[in-house]
Amino acid sequence: MEPIQELEERLARYDPARYPVQHATTRFHLGIVHVDAGRVDEAIESLARAAELFDPEALPVEHAKALNALGAALRLAGELEQAETSFARAAELFERSNLGQEHGAALFNLGLAQRDRDPAAAAECFRRSAVLLAGLQQAAASRELGATLLALGELDEATQTLERAAELAERGDAAGYGGALNALGLARLAAGAVEEAIESFRQAAGAHPRGVRPAEFAMAKANLALAYEQHGDAPRARLAARQALGVADPPVPVTDQAAAVLERIGDATANDLLLVLEQEPQGSWEGIVREELARSGEAPPEVRRADAATWIDGSSVERAEAWLGGLLELPPELMETFIRSALEALGSRETATKERFRADVSRAAARFHVPQLLRLEETFQRIAAELGEPWS
Repeated sequence: MEPIQELEERLARYDPARYPVQHATTRFHLGIVHVDAGRVDEAIESLARAAELFDPEALPVEHAKALNALGAALRLAGELEQAETSFARAAELFERSNLGQEHGAALFNLGLAQRDRDPAAAAECFRRSAVLLAGLQQAAASRELGATLLALGELDEATQTLERAAELAERGDAAGYGGALNALGLARLAAGAVEEAIESFRQAAGAHPRGVRPAEFAMAKANLALAYEQHGDAPRARLAARQALGVADPPVPVTDQAAAVLERIGDATANDLLLVLEQEPQGSWEGIVREELARSGEAPPEVRRADAATWIDGSSVERAEAWLGGLLELPPELMETFIRSALEALGSRETATKERFRADVSRAAARFHVPQLLRLEETFQRIAAELGEPWS
């Protein structure tokens, strides 16, 4: 039986006049299930009724829990003033009952509801909740406090708070860790600490894997592009901006910001990837290549062929080794897609360029273990034969 149906049947067995507590308890659980199912209006109705039936004098904790849940549903519905009222009353009752964790959670929720209308009041709620909460909940409160202080222009306190939030979230909440680092980068950038901001955004992008949280990854990359632009590093700024735009359906603010960076510095035809690799020690190439392959793998075929030309025209044994190493990390079908794109792009090149690329790939492939070497050789030879492109 579905949870909603089961709870509704249980609700019918408890007349609210004769069994107010049982009816209210069921209403409370039904409201939570409605929220989880996205049925916000039904959740508000059920939770409001639960709060009514839980006597605030006789059952203050239950009444406060219902109000806190009701406030969350109201916030989802955009009824922020009513949500604030519910959260504030819940916080008051939890405090009176000496329930620190619950009190802190209600204050945190109150801050979320107040943030747009009264950021100063929201900051005070987050500050108080951070003292009451522990662990990852404290990390979340610190993160929201830092972001709100940043919006208020309190850069020093925002930076310190967000550093603490990142420390608290690092080992247990990758999404929260990335969010704290992204906000920390913004605080550092606003304070003129551009190099520190770059490091924060780089770490934030790493905490938000492209395939897991693409929107957050894209936001961190768009911010990284902005930071690189301010640092005067146009090739890295363009790489980051293109990677932000390369995710599926990037958020509008990401698109606007990344596109604006490219418009200001010019979406140059110069090979930014090769320029960046020239500036980095070879030991750092792996991550750079992996991120570019991730972007290119989601791009249209013509873009992927243009990307492949980078490895052909800028070929060297060392670059070929980095490229092949990245390909070997991919699923077999995607690896073959990249190799096919490269061989398609190779077809229009001059004989000397073709020979150099084939030689560099062969020498680079020999640096891998035998099973990987054989896999690469077989794949290149098979796809080259399909395309009528000489290989070995």
